[in-house]
Amino acid sequence: MSKFKIDKDDGKISSINRTIRMKPEHFDVIMELSEKTGVSFNKIVNQCIEYALKNLDQ
Repeated sequence: MSKFKIDKDDGKISSINRTIRMKPEHFDVIMELSEKTGVSFNKIVNQCIEYALKNLDQ
């Protein structure tokens, strides 16, 4: 399995608004990554979800 890498591409994605809940420690890590990389929190979350779904064992 390839390692997860944050994509800094500024391309817009279509989206649906939905409230989610996450563990505070996950929020903190993603916020830190967002600040370090300049990539939005939302974009990082979406990239994490896409990576997880592509690499899901079914």
